[in-house]
Amino acid sequence: MLSKTNSSIFLSQTFKCTITLLCTLIASHHFTATAQVADKLVTGKIWTGNAAQPWADAMAISADKIIAVGTEKELKSYIDKKTLLIKAAKGQLIVPGFIDNHTHFIDGGYMMASVQLRDAKTPAEFIQRIKEYAKTVKPGTWIMGGNWDHKNWDGELPDKSWIDSVTKNNPVWVNRVDGHMGLANSVALQIAGITDAAPDVSGGSIARKNGQPTGLLKDNAEGLMQRAVPDPSAEIKDRAMDAAMKYVASNGVTSVVSLTGIGVNNYLDVFQRAHDQHRQITRVYGAMMLTNWKQLADKIKQSGRGDDWLTIGIVKGFMDGSLGSHTAAFMQPFTDAPNDSGLMVTQRDTLYQLVKAADSAGLQITVHAIGDRSIHMLLDIYEKVEAVNGNRDRRFRMEHAQHLDTADIKRFALLKVIASMQPYHAIDDGRWAEKVIGHERAKHSYALRELLDAKATLAFGSDWFVAPASPLLGIYAAATRRTLDGKNLDGWIPEQKITVQEALKAYTIDGAYAIFQEKNRGSLEKGKLADFIILDKDITEIAPATIEGVKVLQTYVGGKMVYALPR
Repeated sequence: MLSKTNSSIFLSQTFKCTITLLCTLIASHHFTATAQVADKLVTGKIWTGNAAQPWADAMAISADKIIAVGTEKELKSYIDKKTLLIKAAKGQLIVPGFIDNHTHFIDGGYMMASVQLRDAKTPAEFIQRIKEYAKTVKPGTWIMGGNWDHKNWDGELPDKSWIDSVTKNNPVWVNRVDGHMGLANSVALQIAGITDAAPDVSGGSIARKNGQPTGLLKDNAEGLMQRAVPDPSAEIKDRAMDAAMKYVASNGVTSVVSLTGIGVNNYLDVFQRAHDQHRQITRVYGAMMLTNWKQLADKIKQSGRGDDWLTIGIVKGFMDGSLGSHTAAFMQPFTDAPNDSGLMVTQRDTLYQLVKAADSAGLQITVHAIGDRSIHMLLDIYEKVEAVNGNRDRRFRMEHAQHLDTADIKRFALLKVIASMQPYHAIDDGRWAEKVIGHERAKHSYALRELLDAKATLAFGSDWFVAPASPLLGIYAAATRRTLDGKNLDGWIPEQKITVQEALKAYTIDGAYAIFQEKNRGSLEKGKLADFIILDKDITEIAPATIEGVKVLQTYVGGKMVYALPR
């Protein structure tokens, strides 16, 4: 028989156990009643992009959102008989959908069906490809696109005389790979009214021989031709949009920034049509030109900034041209052209006034700057605008930021300027850049390592159509810096290499930050959009030099598969 004291202890312990059991049952009932069933459960090795939980092996998805990330064991409760199981095999890798922060999206779609000159190795091949393409189109049809690169042969620039005899019935306007120079034939020059008496253009140039235009137009002078080119029909534009979306999906790209197009076309009407027709499989952040900032500000006031599929709010300006066209603005003359240091597409005071006005309207600003002189000027402008307009979360961006003066590297982080860069350009331009600017300046070209070490934010993109819209090639370029000519096996300026995971961040979570979307994409976390891809190899484990051969197996946007590698 229990004593009174022992009886009290027994009753107390029994009461505690009962309460504990009841709490457990209530908690269990509550979990069962509220546990969410997943539409899809994705398993395999997952690089999340989330610094607080870098790795996982399971992800639960409901509708277009991620509802849980963790281990397979932890996420078993999200499965029922309707849940679709998606399993990545051993050796494969699941990563967030890539964000391409610099495209010319619709123009890229156009050029997929245009004459292909990018890999033409000789002037003869250049001419022959245009000749053969001209046979496939009706007389009067414009022949455009091309993406030629005179660096593929001896560097001689093309001339209208090369192609006039094979394009007598068609106007031709084919651009250099960087978009800062184009070649027109005589038919096109006549249509555009570019005669021997045509005046020079500020911020551009009309190449001449014996006083006559050669057909080459650089930077702002390209506008003389672009305004003569007829606007494609809505149907053609929509086809270009669809082709572009399918292409980038095959490369694992789920979001793009479209930074205007040829002829400063912003294509917002094309994006809106795809959005309204529910045709989008790629999320788009569409830009307008900086000179049209008021138009964009008014549009936002009327209809807002958009949604998860189509967003507006960024304007793009230009400071200079490109290295390959000798129109990038440098502090010192080009090594191979001692009397030339490039040009300013937009003068400093004009750009300052535009940036200040657009910033005061709450727009995000990004400006193209390639040479060290233009980069320095743009950082000065951004610093001055912030001082005048006051502190806010504005996220100024600089497109390209290719050739840096060492004193400016630390200013990116200090001024919170995002370096929107395209690592593929480094392995392309690295074949010949030192001939143009010399080794000392080249040491700080595409200075990815120095920028990251200085705590700058990098957002990677492709510059498609100028370069392939392949983040895997971009990661390969950033991690190896092996130039396209097969040289520099240890890397061109190897001290500027970064790691694969650093490059991944620039294509995912930091890329999302660059477009104000880090709260809903860029990493695989609970509550974010279910944008992810499956790679056939684990790029964090294999040798960086082999990444160029890695394939995208599947691409998912909002939990829906939009691409699968054909078997």
